[in-house]
Amino acid sequence: MAAASKGGKAKAGGVRFAPSQPAEGAPGHVHFQEQLRDSAVMVTQEKDGHFLVKVGFLKILHKYEIAFLLPPSQRLGKDVCALPLPNPNLRVLSVTSGPEGYSIKCEYTAHKEGVLKEEMLLASETGDGACLKVVVQARVMDRHHGTPMLLDGVRCVGAELEYDSEQSDWHGFD
Repeated sequence: MAAASKGGKAKAGGVRFAPSQPAEGAPGHVHFQEQLRDSAVMVTQEKDGHFLVKVGFLKILHKYEIAFLLPPSQRLGKDVCALPLPNPNLRVLSVTSGPEGYSIKCEYTAHKEGVLKEEMLLASETGDGACLKVVVQARVMDRHHGTPMLLDGVRCVGAELEYDSEQSDWHGFD
């Protein structure tokens, strides 16, 4: 109540509102370039011939199905399969060959926060030893940062159960 005893006058507010909405192009108006609106999974070929697949923002402890298209490779030929790698976070579901390249569908588990890279190897089924490395890169955000807008080709298929120590049944030592 000390503030009330200093004087009986209320101070006038210092908040002012703009008379109307700002025009497009005016300061304070956000405008995105057309090239930034592309919302598809981005596949780029590295200098060594391998591929980097950027799948955008994902949420931690969620499982995603990712589908993308790799351009055809003379090194691999038409019949291609995924080599089994011991990776619990990236599992190749299917690889189909077509005239426009290799259509790949995989399942990805966002297991920790940050920029994560997981590898898969594609090999020729002819047995000549030719293989191609594909790196899937995701930006995984924690559970407190909202829900990401998924790119075309990325679909959430479930959430992993999160361990929370406050929900434990253990009551300690008696």
